[in-house]
Amino acid sequence: MTAEHPDARLGGHIVAEALRINGVSTVFCVPGESYLPLLDGLYERREQIRLITCRHESGAGFMADAWGKLTGRPGVCLVTRGPGACNASIAVHNAAQDSSPMILLVGQIGDDCVDREAFQEVDYRRMFGSMAKWVTQIDRIDRIPEYMHRAFQTAMSGRPGPVVLALPENLLFGRGVARDVGPARAVQASPAEDDMAHLKALLAAADRPLVILGGAGWSDTACIDMLGFVEANHLPVACAFRWQDLFDHRHPNYIGDAGLGIRPSLVKRIDAADLLIVVGARLGEATSSGYTLIDVPQPQQTLVHVHAGNDELGKVYRAELPINSGMAAFAEAAADIRVDSSAWADSVADDRAEYLAHSTPPTVPGLLQMGEIMTWLNDTLPDDAILTNGAGNYTIWLHRYFRYRRFHTQLAPTSGSMGYGVPAAVAAKLAHPNRQVIAWSGDGCFMMTGQELATAVQHELAIIFIVVNNGMYGTIRMHQEKHYPGRVVATSLKNPDFVALAQAYGAHGERVTETAEFAPAFARAQAAGKAALIELVLDPNVLTPTLRLS
Repeated sequence: MTAEHPDARLGGHIVAEALRINGVSTVFCVPGESYLPLLDGLYERREQIRLITCRHESGAGFMADAWGKLTGRPGVCLVTRGPGACNASIAVHNAAQDSSPMILLVGQIGDDCVDREAFQEVDYRRMFGSMAKWVTQIDRIDRIPEYMHRAFQTAMSGRPGPVVLALPENLLFGRGVARDVGPARAVQASPAEDDMAHLKALLAAADRPLVILGGAGWSDTACIDMLGFVEANHLPVACAFRWQDLFDHRHPNYIGDAGLGIRPSLVKRIDAADLLIVVGARLGEATSSGYTLIDVPQPQQTLVHVHAGNDELGKVYRAELPINSGMAAFAEAAADIRVDSSAWADSVADDRAEYLAHSTPPTVPGLLQMGEIMTWLNDTLPDDAILTNGAGNYTIWLHRYFRYRRFHTQLAPTSGSMGYGVPAAVAAKLAHPNRQVIAWSGDGCFMMTGQELATAVQHELAIIFIVVNNGMYGTIRMHQEKHYPGRVVATSLKNPDFVALAQAYGAHGERVTETAEFAPAFARAQAAGKAALIELVLDPNVLTPTLRLS
C-alpha cells in the first residue's frame, strides 16, 4: 500500500485556498452535500472568508452578481448539483447581460456515474455554454489551482462576466498534491495614441456631439476622468439603460437616460447628433429602443464606440472609430482632450431643460403620490445611498425621477430580471455596511426572492426594503390592456400581508397608504436599526407615471 504524500490535501480544501489567494472575502451559498469538503475548507478559513447562507440559489447568485458589480472582483456563489445549479442559472444569465464578474462553483456528481442520468446529473458545459464566458469541469486535483486562476482571470478581464466551474464529488473528497497559484490579475486593453488623436479630430469637426455612458468596468477615478473630459469640452451626456449612476444627475451637462421609456426629445437629440461617443455601453436592445434608435449596421451618425470586449465592437454597429479599451484607461486618456466647443456648448442648456421637465413628477390618481416620494428621497438621502431594484413598471419612478449622484449607487439588472432588488441589497449592505441601502420591489418582484429578507435579518443588515404593491404583474397587465383590451388573464395577484410577513421574519414592518405617511415611516424604519420593510399601497389604476389602467 502506497503511503500518502505529506503535502496531500482534500480537493475541497485546495479550492477554498484558491479563493483565499484571490482575495475573496465573502462567498454566497446554499449548502449542499455535493461540496461538503469545500465547505469544510471554508470553515478552516472562516477568519478570512465570510460565508453567507442564503434561502434560494437564485438569491445567492444575484448576491454574487451584485457583489461583482460593486467591487469589480468576482462575486462567488456555491451551489449543489442539478436543482441548485438550475436555480442559480438566472443569476448567471443576469451576470452575462450585465457584464458582472462572477464565479459559480457547482458540486457535481462523481465521474464514475457520468452519462447514466445519475442523481441530479446535468452537463453544465451544455447548460451554461451560451450564457457564461467560460464553463468547464475540473477533473484532476493537481489542476485545481490552474483552473481557479483561469476562472478569476476570465471573469475580470476584458468584458467582465460569469464563469461556471463544475466540481465532481470525487475531486472534492479526494486527496492529492497541487501547487497553489498566485492571485489572478485582470487584463484590460488601453486605447492607442492614434485612436485618441482620431477621436479628438472627430470631436473638433463635430457640430452636435453627444456622449452616452454605460456598461461595466468603471471606477470612481474613471468617472472623475470622464467628468473632466465632458466639462472641458462642454459635452451633453446621457446614460445607457440602468447605468445611470455613471454621471451625476444634478450636473448641468446630464440630459437623461437612453433606456426603456426614453423621452421623445432625447430620441430626436440622438437622431440629430453628428457624432456619438458611446463609452462602455453595448447599445443593446433596451438602450437602443429595440435597435431603432441608431441605424443597424451603419449608423447615420459618426459613431465612436469604446468597449472593453473586442468581440462587442462591430457586432451590431459599424463604428467609424472602434476603440477596444477598459473604461479607466480610456477615461484617463480622454481627460486630456480639449477642442473648441463653441458650436454646441450653448445648446446643452436646452437639452438639460428638457430633461428637467421630463423628470418632474406628475400627480397621479390615488392617495399615494410616488412622484412626491421620489422628490423627498432626492432631498433626503445621502449622496452615497445605494438603491437596488428588480424589474417592473414601479422601476420607472426610480429611473425617471430619482437623481443618482455618485458611482455605485444603482444596482439594477439590465437583463430585466425580476427578483433582483432584495438579494442585491443584501450584497450591497455586506459590501458597504456604513451606507444606506434601499431595496425596491414590486409586489410580484418581491415574492420571487423575498425570502432573502431572512438572510438580511440573520446577518443583522439594516436594509430598508420598499414594496410597491398594486396587486398585479403591472407591466404584463399594461401590455395586455394595450394589445388585448378587456381580456385580462394571469396578471392579478393575491398577496400576503407584507407587514406581517416582515414581522414574522423578525424585521420592522410598515404600511403606507398616503403620501404624508411615508417620511415618518421611513424615519421609523431607519431608527429600527435592523432590516425593515415599507409597503407602499399604490392605486391599481396607476400603471406608470403617465399610463392609467382605465
